[in-house]
Amino acid sequence: MRRFSLRREVALGLGVYALYLLVARLVLRRGGRERARRNAERLVALEERLGVHVEPALQRAVLRFPRVVHGLNAGYAAFNVTLTLGWLVLLYRRRDRAYHRLRRACVLAYLGAQPVFFLFPVAPPRVLHGFVDTLSEVSGLDLEHPFLVRFYNPVAALPSLHVAFAVLTGAAIAERAGAPAARAAARGYPALVSLVVVATGNHYALDCAAGAALGAVARRLA
Repeated sequence: MRRFSLRREVALGLGVYALYLLVARLVLRRGGRERARRNAERLVALEERLGVHVEPALQRAVLRFPRVVHGLNAGYAAFNVTLTLGWLVLLYRRRDRAYHRLRRACVLAYLGAQPVFFLFPVAPPRVLHGFVDTLSEVSGLDLEHPFLVRFYNPVAALPSLHVAFAVLTGAAIAERAGAPAARAAARGYPALVSLVVVATGNHYALDCAAGAALGAVARRLA
């Protein structure tokens, strides 16, 4: 039976987060902003060729309802990460054997995204012309503030870790859900997160697809 060591779990979490921040700093010091913007424009052009460039239309639709946008912003900023961490904490407190598989899958997804963030940085839609930064313009939260940029990678849109974690968390909850409605809600959770990250101008449709694939692969490997 696997051991439950809080010290080990905290050290692992801080370690992968430190790697994430290191990748961000290395990219930003090497002209990462400019590279990320060019890559973002390439991604938009690819979406247009594929006929999946739906982000501007989706934003125009939701911006008609400011209260809905506030809810989407809150979901992007807090709910997604909180649910994943909360479910992990619950499993850990119960000494549930499923904890190690989910934690391992989350770490694999996190680590698997870092080479892409390093080699192919992509700016989020909100910094491009034709998109709206709903967090800043509607809810007053500027993710580009120098203080906040210290704690996350601003050029890591592809793949979407929000969607990757939603795939992992949704699948883990669906396995434990007793009621059919709860299982259906858990399985539909990644689609909801995809809607949130696109509508708020933080990810492209292809980011969501890549994030879902990353989450599925990490789950299988775990």
